[in-house]
Amino acid sequence: MSRRALRRLRGEQRGQEEPGLGELGLDTGPETGRDESAPPSAATGRRKPRGSARSAVSNRFELIPAEELEDDEPPASEEQVDVRLNAQDTSGRNDEGAVTKETKGNEQRDGEEAELEQMPVLSNKPRKKKKKRKTKKTLSGEAQEDDDLEDFDSLLEKFDEDPNELSREKLRILADSRPLLYVEHRNLNPENELKRYFGARAVLGDQRPRQRQRQWQFMHSTWLTVPKNSWPRYSKTGIAMKHLESQNGALYFTFEHHREYQQVQFKFLDAVESMDPNNIVLLLQMNPYHVDSLLQLSDVCRMQEDQEMARDLIERALYSLECAFHPIFSLTRGICRLDYRRPENRAFFLALFKHLMLLEKRGCPRTALEFCKLILSLDPENDPLCMLLLIDFLSLRAREYVFLTSLFDEWESHRNLSQLPNFAFSVPLAYFFLSQQEDRPEREQGQAREKAARLIQLALVMFPSVLMPLLDHCSVQPDARVASHSFFGLNAQISQPPALNQLTSLYVGRTHALWKDPAVMAWLETNVHEVLHMVDAQDPLVEESEHKRKMRYQSAPRNIYRHIILSEIKEATAALPLEVTSQPVMGFDPLPPLDSIISYTRPERTNHPSNESTLSLFFRSLLPNFNLQGDIRHDGDEEAGAGQDLNQGVNRLMAAMRDMLANIQFQEPPRDDNPEGDGDWD
Repeated sequence: MSRRALRRLRGEQRGQEEPGLGELGLDTGPETGRDESAPPSAATGRRKPRGSARSAVSNRFELIPAEELEDDEPPASEEQVDVRLNAQDTSGRNDEGAVTKETKGNEQRDGEEAELEQMPVLSNKPRKKKKKRKTKKTLSGEAQEDDDLEDFDSLLEKFDEDPNELSREKLRILADSRPLLYVEHRNLNPENELKRYFGARAVLGDQRPRQRQRQWQFMHSTWLTVPKNSWPRYSKTGIAMKHLESQNGALYFTFEHHREYQQVQFKFLDAVESMDPNNIVLLLQMNPYHVDSLLQLSDVCRMQEDQEMARDLIERALYSLECAFHPIFSLTRGICRLDYRRPENRAFFLALFKHLMLLEKRGCPRTALEFCKLILSLDPENDPLCMLLLIDFLSLRAREYVFLTSLFDEWESHRNLSQLPNFAFSVPLAYFFLSQQEDRPEREQGQAREKAARLIQLALVMFPSVLMPLLDHCSVQPDARVASHSFFGLNAQISQPPALNQLTSLYVGRTHALWKDPAVMAWLETNVHEVLHMVDAQDPLVEESEHKRKMRYQSAPRNIYRHIILSEIKEATAALPLEVTSQPVMGFDPLPPLDSIISYTRPERTNHPSNESTLSLFFRSLLPNFNLQGDIRHDGDEEAGAGQDLNQGVNRLMAAMRDMLANIQFQEPPRDDNPEGDGDWD
């Protein structure tokens, strides 16, 4: 039997034989139908296609037919005939001498071909066949491909005209589709912002970019903070989040304290009343992820100027709270709500606020702005921490001018943002910065310049008491006309209501550094003179604004006081009313709402030190375990046992005195070995 017949039985094509078959002895003997007198060219014609590029050895990984991969069905008989015909044509082109020898053994191969038609083809389909089938499939979609090519060509032409136009248009579409308070996860990591400012090498130091450090298996992956290896092992703390209801497209949640966490909370309140930070440290050693203890101790560290430890404690509190999130609670969607009236939810608000304040001081205003949007999205209607007094400053520092102007345009109709001094001055400042950007078209720059001039004049008319303190903080001396005019003089600051004085002091103390730019001062000076022209001309807008100032801003709401206390700006803190400064303010819950929703209460304490006598307090200071009154009995007649209690108290007092006297040791004076000394004192 010839080698060709063997290939047909095996289902192989020409050129797919294993290398070295001749060396194994398969072609050493005389073959059937071979002519010994044939010329060498005919005999060597079989080996020539091995080295040629056209009939090279096929890939061994293509032994499985493509048809089996596509539909796992045996090929039809017509396809088998086509394969054999193609194989015959290929072999005929490669070896002309072999065709004449093949006709001599046709009779022997008739039965073999009959069997081959019934056997499935095990060899690969020719590449020519694949191309033909692929072409048939794509002929039906030829028109669609032409349209796609035309669209792609048009996009290329548009990109060649203005490369930044496509990216700007895409970003504009994405920005319009997102909610206003949309939070991006990548902007919650301060390291990303620091890398943009200083580079990855300056932030990471000598560490490799993808260096794999040892990570504890108990640490969860969180968005608000990055867990550190130095933190204690995390376990369930007893905090959980519960979904309350869904209303008007918003999801309402609340944190819950389990019984074991409530017991820790009671111990924390006792530690706070003791006025000793060491008691809080001891409590954290036993409960390293108690949120209120972490927040209170972070304030102590911040007062001691240990900013690194304060930031670490707040991040640990955020990590503990994020591990308790509900599965459907989302940080980015802007539709999840938390009620500040519930004490369990206040720790999350306060931890986020203190975290963003540390981020702003650290030089990460963009990350702080993202946390500010997150806090505002948790309760945008009530705004318990009054984030609207801060979001404009963070937007200007992060150079997010478009966001600030969009927020003002969208919320002005139902929130009256122009009645807040910070928005009245920050929005025109944002438009001024937009007009200074050279990459914007001239038409947009002109519109921004006009809006900035119009809004800053309205702000100066409405809040004239802001100008002189602002210039004073910027170390700028006003000209003679402005200094001598009564509209911006001292009378404007004295006559304003107390609530307005607090708002203006807060804004000037926080954002005065943004107005020190010489270009900003020149622009402000021009508009100040325009306002003086309006005042001298007795514009009706001036009188109307004065009437609004007298009618409004009589008293500030409680959330503004809470914001001023948390901000710790001395100009605004000095302007707080006496009823706020006279009451104690706790760092873990400053100025709680008057309509709080209490889920559990602290049990009454068994001892009442305030009812003890002076003598009892004296002995308690010497002996902390001493108790003159003893344990309070909850049953029995108190009047009947009054005499017995008095006797027991006296006996306990006498026993305590005996113990104290017994423990007193008097130190003997030093004795001289020479009893007959001169008696003189050294």
